[in-house]
Amino acid sequence: MMKKARKRDGWENRRIAVLLLGVLLLSLGNLPVKGDAALNTGGAPVNLALDKPAMASSAVSGREAGKAVDGSRDTYWQPASTDREDMSVHIQVELGSGQPLNQVILDLNRGDNLKAVEIDYSLEGESWSRAFTKTEGIRADGQERISFDAVTASQVRITLQLSRNLNVQLKEMEIYMQDGSSEIPVDVTELAFVKEDGTPFGNNDELSLEIGGTAPLEVRGRGANGEWAALPPHQIRYLADGASSTVTPDGTVTGRKVGATRIYAEASVGGKTVRSPDLWFVVKDEHEFEDAKYVAFTSFRHPALTQRIGEAAILEETKTLPVVMIAPNLSGSVSARWLRDGQSRGNLGTKTLIAGEDASIQLPGGMKVPGTYEIQMTFHMSDGGTYYDSLYYTVMPKNGVPDGQSRIAYVGKNGRMVYVPDYKGNRIIDFSHVGYQGGGVRLPDVQAEVAVEPTGGDDTAMLQAAIDEVSRLPRDADGFRGAVLLRSGTYFVGGTLRIQASGVVLRGEGKDDNGTIIRGTGTAARNLIEVGGTAGPSIVEGTETDIQDLYVPAGSRTFHVQDASGYKAGDSVIVRRIGSERWIHEIGMDHIFMRPLTGGTKQWTPFNLDFDRVITAIDGNRITVDAPLANAIERQWGGGKLFKATDEERIEQVGIENMRAVSDFDPSKTDTKMDNDVLDTPYYSDEDHAERFIMMNSVKNAWVREVEGYHFSYALVQVGRQAKWVTVQDSEMYDMVSIITGGRRYSLFIQGQLNLVQRNYTETSRHAYVIESRVQGPNVMYDNRATREYNTSEPHHRWSTGGLYDNVSARISVRDRAWLGSGHGWAGANYVMWNTEGGLVAQKPPTAQNYAIGHVPTEDGLNVRPLVPNDYDPRPREDGYWESTGRHVAPQSLFIQQLKDRLGQEAVDHLARTPVGGGALDVPELP
Repeated sequence: MMKKARKRDGWENRRIAVLLLGVLLLSLGNLPVKGDAALNTGGAPVNLALDKPAMASSAVSGREAGKAVDGSRDTYWQPASTDREDMSVHIQVELGSGQPLNQVILDLNRGDNLKAVEIDYSLEGESWSRAFTKTEGIRADGQERISFDAVTASQVRITLQLSRNLNVQLKEMEIYMQDGSSEIPVDVTELAFVKEDGTPFGNNDELSLEIGGTAPLEVRGRGANGEWAALPPHQIRYLADGASSTVTPDGTVTGRKVGATRIYAEASVGGKTVRSPDLWFVVKDEHEFEDAKYVAFTSFRHPALTQRIGEAAILEETKTLPVVMIAPNLSGSVSARWLRDGQSRGNLGTKTLIAGEDASIQLPGGMKVPGTYEIQMTFHMSDGGTYYDSLYYTVMPKNGVPDGQSRIAYVGKNGRMVYVPDYKGNRIIDFSHVGYQGGGVRLPDVQAEVAVEPTGGDDTAMLQAAIDEVSRLPRDADGFRGAVLLRSGTYFVGGTLRIQASGVVLRGEGKDDNGTIIRGTGTAARNLIEVGGTAGPSIVEGTETDIQDLYVPAGSRTFHVQDASGYKAGDSVIVRRIGSERWIHEIGMDHIFMRPLTGGTKQWTPFNLDFDRVITAIDGNRITVDAPLANAIERQWGGGKLFKATDEERIEQVGIENMRAVSDFDPSKTDTKMDNDVLDTPYYSDEDHAERFIMMNSVKNAWVREVEGYHFSYALVQVGRQAKWVTVQDSEMYDMVSIITGGRRYSLFIQGQLNLVQRNYTETSRHAYVIESRVQGPNVMYDNRATREYNTSEPHHRWSTGGLYDNVSARISVRDRAWLGSGHGWAGANYVMWNTEGGLVAQKPPTAQNYAIGHVPTEDGLNVRPLVPNDYDPRPREDGYWESTGRHVAPQSLFIQQLKDRLGQEAVDHLARTPVGGGALDVPELP
């Protein structure tokens, strides 16, 4: 089971024979051209611009004009940002003597910012003529092949007229004289890569290469007769999307590094671009994990013990004990000890390790008693480093798990949760650290300092002045300045209200028809209330230290660092999980098929997950933080780092409560579109009005409660990326107004970490309870309900981690979203759906798990299903961990039980719904 020992499939030795065309006799015909010959009459036309002198309207240092004609797509010309201000940039190449030419090829970083491409030419450098202007059909991907009537030139200038002031990068500019006698026949309507027998590859077929291996490609075209025929090679353009393989102009693919690359070909036929289906090259290296940087790989040797991420490693009592196996990439030594249920039980000795030679550790017979066992290993290696790793297995109780409970997360004899981890220690996360003040703290009732009433006109300025007045007051011992009380009535708000100071509460006198109503007027798309700025915690320079564990499991709060001397308990820190390029390949996110029909799918690039935490304890170089990590930190996939952080930009102790918000809209605007479907009944679709009621930006220890929203296009509450410890509860969203399509109707939207959304209700959402991409959980959706849904509650895209849907009644999906959006891919990892109801999809992403425990399907959820596998992408995806489908389990709420375990029943009681304000609290203390 050791990763090192897993062999990759070898190079399949597939080489696609290239049909060599006869030498094409090229002629200049009657062109009135003198000077050096522009055509290579023995083969393909010559790139006239290659390595010729070039100049440009401007250039960023290191990205000069010559980089666009150097034959490498790893370099590029980039004009200065100031040069783009007049929405026009140009590059010019000197060809030397007069040359005939009729084609320009441009490889730009993008084309969706172009209004026109102008090609001018000159013979003497003084007078210029226009060869071609392209304004229609400009490609969004920046891949332009422009043909025109032949001209003779010694200088060529390309001017890019911009439609948007966005960055311009020209990777390569090629100039050719193409001979009409070798054009592709105009009846060719399809291109395809072909196999050795001449039959075409299918779309998204896959070939393998080793690093340094090569494979030649042949492209054929199919014309009116239906036959696949050879094409002039120099008329074919090969393109690569990905960095693991490269392809030369003649169609030779070379494996560069482990990963997947999409190869496709294009040709100009009758003035139109014809494109081949995609062919994928996957590069493998059977020795890749033998590098010293990986230190060692550990696993069990046992005939029956499950050793897969996210699957409980359970050892039956009658079975023999496993043997610990170590495959070291460095020489050194390893010492080990064993623990049962977190308590140290004994040492397992020390062994010498020799790089490349497997070693083993025998376990004592006492490790068969029921409990969860951890074998902790400390490595002292020849590189001078000390590293750590652990393996886990569980012997289940003799009487098994109590009836009606989950086998991997149940209440034990002591009344506390028991978790059964996988062999690396990954387990269901403790979600109890979410919400106001880190969980289990009653939302405060804050004294009103100022009270206001509606003016009958636009109240934006009046309300902002009241907020600013309270914002200038001193903070009390609990961190509050006071509340602004909005007396009952309707307040017209044509702008945005902003809370920029800590300790300010905005409170109304109820959310019913007779309460406080904020009416968003006008046609501006905006937020009605914004809390905090945009800057979150920042890393303190010079505090970086490496995490020394080979594997920190999901759900862990402890890890080892190289040097803990600069840290202390109470420090705010960033725990960084690095996701390397190699990890992106492991989870298949460099191998996402293009979106059918429209394309535009973007493969993932490496990214980090920065967990915002506080140190609670330090023991030597062992760090404990306040809340669990929602994703494993794996040296194999990039490892991790620890940094000190400052939190000065966040405001705190802010609340918005007890009011209704309504957005005006134009009821004359209606539609029937719903994503890719059409509804029978028109709905209101105006989008020129308020988008969100509340936007929580850079804020912590904050709350929204007892609010009600109508007609917003985007969200009732959005908790932004810099928000932490926010509670949103006891609120409702009704009758959203927008087109029903992507980027709209996310009623309760979480982007930050350690946030709680509880006891809410939504109607007419697309994504009612939704968590954004690359979110560092935990985050909790507890006791919520959604009806009249147009899509699912979900982690929306790109590896959101550590979410809990607990007692949620809604359509929910945690899946590979593949090409949806621009390549959403694996949307969620280490999610738990506990006693949910409705439709549910839960798939298992590579290197992680998703859990569906106690889910009860309903008829309303029957249309919730995986996107892939399907006919277009039949590659298998694993289901997540499913248990007790059709019957709820005990405890009724995982979140509530976890909170009780950690802080006691009083903390659970603090979550109860209570009256807001009233009495003396609503009597202002300021005149």
